[in-house]
Amino acid sequence: MLACAVAASVLMFVDHRFTRMEEVRAQLTTVVAPIQWLVAVPSDILAWGSLALSDQRGLVEENRRLREQILHLSHRVQHMSSLTAENVRLRELLGAAARTEAEYITAELLSLDADPFTHQMVIDRGRRNGVYVGQPVLDASGLVGQVTAVSAYSSRVLMVADASHALPIQVNRNGLRFVLQGSGQYDALRVVHVPDTADIRQGDLLVTSGLAGRFPSGYPVARVTEVVHDPGQPFARVTAEPVARLQRSRHFLLIFPPAPPPVPEDEMWDRELPEEAEVDASLGPATEEQE
Repeated sequence: MLACAVAASVLMFVDHRFTRMEEVRAQLTTVVAPIQWLVAVPSDILAWGSLALSDQRGLVEENRRLREQILHLSHRVQHMSSLTAENVRLRELLGAAARTEAEYITAELLSLDADPFTHQMVIDRGRRNGVYVGQPVLDASGLVGQVTAVSAYSSRVLMVADASHALPIQVNRNGLRFVLQGSGQYDALRVVHVPDTADIRQGDLLVTSGLAGRFPSGYPVARVTEVVHDPGQPFARVTAEPVARLQRSRHFLLIFPPAPPPVPEDEMWDRELPEEAEVDASLGPATEEQE
């Protein structure tokens, strides 16, 4: 038992200090992948059985709800088509670069981490599907998290609710940028370092800002649920709720953000300093160093 404790301590230290254990963990995850698939079989059988044993009335009611949802989404798509065309025309007038659609692949949940102090999950897509560390993961409602470890057939995802997760966001209403941090709870996130005078309100939608280059801009992340202004404090306490269904979703999208367009050489600034600097007479007399 003592030897096992010492070995576990050494492995934890090596895993924390060095990155070579990432490859070892990926190989071990590949070995464990068949076991994860086997564990997921009962839930798949249960879902299939509940569908097979559903009565006709339940299926008809579910079909009606799906038809209403399709009709609602079709109406939104028709409205978005005109807004998209208008946005393209405005960007052309402003000379802004055109936006490209991000590619994606679908994934399904394999398991959730049993540790109550971490919020992680395992999905059934890995290196063979092009998944990489840092890749954004979404569900049908919004951002779920990002990939933190990849093996051949599966990947580990860190959710936005985890206390160690943070990402840059902006208020969709006015474009103010902040940092959103997990609180260790599925239904609560914290917007940190918000000035007490900032224009942020209850109900504001928080979306990814695109800063740092990891998450594409514009994807919904959370909605503000509470803004508390403490007298005499420079920062307000802002709480938000994730829009993604972190505890209920089983199907996800893995986004492949488009590469930034290359900058033409004729538009790059020349950073070389001139050998002789000319002094404008309107700025006053030049100093000895300028002379």
